[in-house]
Amino acid sequence: MTKQSPNLYKAYWEMTKPGIVMLVLVTTSLGFYFADHGIHHLGLLLWTLVGSACTCGGSSVLNQYLERDTDALMRRTKNRPMPTGVIAPASALGFGSSLILIGLLALCWKVNLLTAFLSLLACFLYVLVYTPMKKMTWVCTTIGAIPGALPPLGGWAAAANHLDPGGWVLFFILFTWQHPHFYAIAWIFKEDYKKAGFKMLPVVYPDAKFTFSQIIPFCFLLTAFSLLPSLMGMAGKIYFWGALVLGAMLLLTAFLFQQSRSNADARKILGASIIYLPLLLVLIIADGFLKLFF
Repeated sequence: MTKQSPNLYKAYWEMTKPGIVMLVLVTTSLGFYFADHGIHHLGLLLWTLVGSACTCGGSSVLNQYLERDTDALMRRTKNRPMPTGVIAPASALGFGSSLILIGLLALCWKVNLLTAFLSLLACFLYVLVYTPMKKMTWVCTTIGAIPGALPPLGGWAAAANHLDPGGWVLFFILFTWQHPHFYAIAWIFKEDYKKAGFKMLPVVYPDAKFTFSQIIPFCFLLTAFSLLPSLMGMAGKIYFWGALVLGAMLLLTAFLFQQSRSNADARKILGASIIYLPLLLVLIIADGFLKLFF
């Protein structure tokens, strides 16, 4: 084995975007938890997570395969494995396709067809719809938010083998959360996106007014959707008030950004959105545990 082998393995690992995979696993588990009213079928959950991790990681690899030329043009992506030549495009194509196939087979064999279909839908929308749309229209962010919001539905389907309103509430929370999160990223790296030819919102409308007209309404929507679990009986008062505070925090950063239009405040929105989601998940899980004892 050569000294380069560990670096090659690390490169393949990085191409799967482990941070995104972890978020998918957490939100998938959340959907499973609510549909199963706890974790009563651990083996089923583990197979769901294995299949979801493979399909998510494979989609990320194929996304980078399709964008390898534009990745080389952008400062934030030029050091990825394909632009640097660490991994050949053909190898990445085979790796990503294999991961997706393995994940779908695991979901079909050990979970159910509905979960496998939702996972396949997420792969299709992310790789074959969202990825090319980035060069066509700024609406790509909304389209890309759909596969990003499907994991809790997949977890719900794995446990129940059907979809209920509670699963859709989790879907819409993730769907709306992605808009302020990714619009802030698009603002910070708008010059990079412009160089690569991506039609992100701040590139198409550089005066920023339209970007704010999207971020702030989606923050309000996110707050509204985040309160629904309490109103539907999925969570209690602790979650309700915590979600309200988190929503107000995100809205405050959005209004600050609207006033300054600075990268510094855009990074505050990004930071707030990164903090928001895990805290919301902690709140909803903690609320559920407290219901068991009080």
